[in-house]
Amino acid sequence: MSRLKRVGLVILIVCLLALALIGVLTVTRGTPVGSVVTLTDREPPAMTDSLFERSFELFTGTHVFAGNDVQQALNGNGTYPQLWADLRSAKTSITVQMYYSLPGKVADTIAAVLKERARAKVRVLFLVDAFGSQHLSNRWLDSLREAGVEVARLRPLRWYTIHNATDRSHVRVVVVDGRVGYTGGFGIADYWLGDGHHEEQWRESNVRFEGPAVMQLQAAFSAAWAEATGELLTGRLFFPNSGFQPVGPIHAGVLYTAPTTGSTPAERFVVLTIASARKTLYITNSYFVPDDDFRRLLEEAVKRGVDVRVLTVGAKTDVKTTWWAGRHSYEELLSHGVRIWEYQPTMLHSKTIVADGTWSSVGSMNFDNRSMAFNNESNLVVLDAGFGAKMDSVFNDDLRNSKEIKLDEFKRRSVWSKMIESVSALASRLL
Repeated sequence: MSRLKRVGLVILIVCLLALALIGVLTVTRGTPVGSVVTLTDREPPAMTDSLFERSFELFTGTHVFAGNDVQQALNGNGTYPQLWADLRSAKTSITVQMYYSLPGKVADTIAAVLKERARAKVRVLFLVDAFGSQHLSNRWLDSLREAGVEVARLRPLRWYTIHNATDRSHVRVVVVDGRVGYTGGFGIADYWLGDGHHEEQWRESNVRFEGPAVMQLQAAFSAAWAEATGELLTGRLFFPNSGFQPVGPIHAGVLYTAPTTGSTPAERFVVLTIASARKTLYITNSYFVPDDDFRRLLEEAVKRGVDVRVLTVGAKTDVKTTWWAGRHSYEELLSHGVRIWEYQPTMLHSKTIVADGTWSSVGSMNFDNRSMAFNNESNLVVLDAGFGAKMDSVFNDDLRNSKEIKLDEFKRRSVWSKMIESVSALASRLL
């Protein structure tokens, strides 16, 4: 081999190694914020301080509107009957975006409802994540199209998009007539049916809301629809004048997050919430895998007198690797006073936060690196003591169906458990 060919081969190998390294760093990137600094003030603004609401808006770009009505929609029994009724009542438009979908009763019902409304000349748009909803058949989707439903897939995997394969849209959107909105952790699959207390009936938290915040949810859908189809939706069909009118007393807004370089809105929201809590911080999350910085923030909250409680999934999880990776941090958190429970009856899929009984969040965002750094997410944030009290009540009710993890007992788990937790934690940035 000539010297020139050897040099060329070395350059090629170096370039391939560099690209491989860039790829690894891209799919394992984390979130950089490790502390909250106030400089002159003693501590960050409390939820009752108007500066908290302004800070949240400045950090995330999400405005918290007055004039909303917000209702909890718990589990399938508390979500789907009202959802089907709202969809059937649509007069002008329906927009639906879902991440995870499977064939079954829920899929058949939503298909029937959307097709009936489309035939009634309602403008119906249906958007699914190409990865999360890959099990929906082309035949099923084509049946919607034949009835007049506009259908699109978001982020299909192609060879030229492989570098963005980890960036998924985990968003849940249902908007009816630009008037009623739903978001949360639900999807199109039969295990979301039921009461959340029995096997194969997932414990889920969603919200139904009306008021100006619905327009933010519609805008989140419009952004995703534009990405999938090239069409940016606007006009009064999707954003009616009535949608901006107050209908209730609650301050709320839709936090729509997207992956970006460096610190993300999702990360800044969670960091600000933890740092501003004064009395209580109740976190419910199915995939609880906090990194070093988030663990430290939670531990610092305990140190300043906050009652920090975490409710997460138990052994009936649908993703064992994530559960093991999360349990890897239990000893550290428990030793610093964070209290942890695991839900026992079935799979817990809720993603909620309530701080000081005043500031609440219900949505699709998990407490892991994937949601903070890679996914699009949708959460309704609510600044209201009445709604916060209801969130506290649901949290405490869930604890009665959960097992508290005690430090002394947890330390006695098997060597095998400790080993598999440690191995799983190595992949925590990918989970």
